[in-house]
Amino acid sequence: MTTPLYERVAETLAHQIEQGVYAPGDRLPGLRRLRRHFGVSMATIVAACELLEQREVLEARPRSGFFVRERATASAAPSEQVDEVDAPSLVLGQERVLDLVRAHHEPDVVSLGAAAAPAAFLPAAAMDRSFARVRRRQRERVNAYDFPPGCAELRTQIARRMAYAGCSLSPDDIVLTAGCQEAITLSLRAVAEPGDVVAIESPTFYGILQAIESQGMQALEVATDPHSGMIPEALERALSRWSIRACVLMPTFGNPLGHATPESRKQELVGVLSAHGVPLIEDDVYGELAFDGTRPWAAKAFDAHGEVLYCSSFSKVLGAGLRVGWVAPGRYRDRLVYLKYATSQATCTLSSLAVADYLEQGGYDRFLRRARRNYERHVRWVAGLVRRHFPEGTRVTRPRGGFVVWVELPAGCDSLELQRRALAEGISIAPGPVFSPTGRYGRCLRLNCAQADVPATEWALQRLGALAIGEDRGDVRG
Repeated sequence: MTTPLYERVAETLAHQIEQGVYAPGDRLPGLRRLRRHFGVSMATIVAACELLEQREVLEARPRSGFFVRERATASAAPSEQVDEVDAPSLVLGQERVLDLVRAHHEPDVVSLGAAAAPAAFLPAAAMDRSFARVRRRQRERVNAYDFPPGCAELRTQIARRMAYAGCSLSPDDIVLTAGCQEAITLSLRAVAEPGDVVAIESPTFYGILQAIESQGMQALEVATDPHSGMIPEALERALSRWSIRACVLMPTFGNPLGHATPESRKQELVGVLSAHGVPLIEDDVYGELAFDGTRPWAAKAFDAHGEVLYCSSFSKVLGAGLRVGWVAPGRYRDRLVYLKYATSQATCTLSSLAVADYLEQGGYDRFLRRARRNYERHVRWVAGLVRRHFPEGTRVTRPRGGFVVWVELPAGCDSLELQRRALAEGISIAPGPVFSPTGRYGRCLRLNCAQADVPATEWALQRLGALAIGEDRGDVRG
């Protein structure tokens, strides 16, 4: 019996995917282009793609086309993760973060460690125009204090954008901060005291650990799925066992895993915490950077009682040096306004007005569309280089937003030793232990994919792979 034409086309496409012509996450050419390429009818191409969708080789995305599904082996499930933890702990080992922070500005170092976008990826010219307009039109105001809650124009723009995240907020619900890090630290101070226990994802962003450490609090690692975030049942068990005062989550394209917590799970987590009277501090700095252009709803969208303190900034989108962040602290607003004033009195007036002006001009969404495509392309590129050059058995996440990937090396490798050897050769990475208060994830590392210098990045990843394998400069295996 002759194989139907659409099945033969499907087999050809599947073979191309196996050979790496299209990588996981890649968008296939449009249906019209595929029809011309194969010389078949549109109905045949549609049937072939639908067949591959049924076989879970492709996935259809509304108004976007067909995409290659992520392979199960392309995501790292941290093998050091445990369902239960022994006890809360003080945060240890964060002094190592200073190594990658210092290296970020060294001209001779390829910085794969710090998660910051280079100037080439940012709307620098448009922001320059906004800064110039603000200086020209509001000279006196630029030189004055911008006391909390901060610039009204910017808070209005932020409130409008928060609607895309499912949040109905007024400008008065928002307090401006000097970046998201200050927003998280102030939120911790608003809801907890030194010595209190704070539940976190595992692994979690080292900045969250530093905020907890700086306040003399303890961190409790809760089991986290590398694809969908903190596990509600694990959180429920932790809440029943320990006196937890707050929870800090990064559920949308979390750092370092890049996980995307489904909205149903966000709602469940908010419900679990609310039932126990525990406030949630949500870090959402990557929320605008969904590769498919669909802005996920924040956990804050499911907050019925003002117990979610939503923190974010423009650092990952418009530039880290702006230091423009914010918090929507719910029922803790008055306390947070006071803490902001007592800590640093005011936010940067010039940066706040310039960002407000830029958003008012109307080009932000157009820039975001370009940025999302750019970051998606670079994440695929870096993940591909890792698969090509790193030791056999290495696994790497393929997030659907943001610009970092989490790499798990084969058993026996040591990412701290790899960091030391790599830095000696001019390469900076973020080793796995800095993402855990107890130094877990010793064979994992995080890589920043937002790299403007393509040849230098390719060299650095090839060299990292050689060092991880143990070629010519000693072995990084324990």
